[in-house]
Amino acid sequence: MFGSRQTGVHAYAKVGMETGVVAASPHKLIVMLFDGALVALNSALGAIRSGNIAEKGKSLSKAILIIDSGLRAALDKKAGGEIAEGLDSLYEYMSGRLLTANIQSDAAVVEEVQRLLIELRDAWNAIADTPAATGRPQPANFASV
Repeated sequence: MFGSRQTGVHAYAKVGMETGVVAASPHKLIVMLFDGALVALNSALGAIRSGNIAEKGKSLSKAILIIDSGLRAALDKKAGGEIAEGLDSLYEYMSGRLLTANIQSDAAVVEEVQRLLIELRDAWNAIADTPAATGRPQPANFASV
């Protein structure tokens, strides 16, 4: 009569994630993309180490999709200038490396991309409290009035 418990848990988790996405600032959305890619890469590493080819391909494809359709697509090359261009090139490099990792089942390549994403995520988190990142205006400085 009712669906499996696992289906209900999955639906609940999906609603929770969607609520988080809707309520998130643009800055937080990018953090969520980094985290999603890192989760996919962790899954890919486990699959490579256990010899699960199907899971490896699925996880690496998910990471590539997040990098290309999420992180790269979010770049504003006009406003971001050289930094955005550099990030675009780095994301392209990461996607290419992950394709290589998939073909060769190379955990070291996945770990290389993981390290790059962690560095970028940490740098992105370091700017989290700036007004530009939160989307909130900076309070007026009344001390100088």
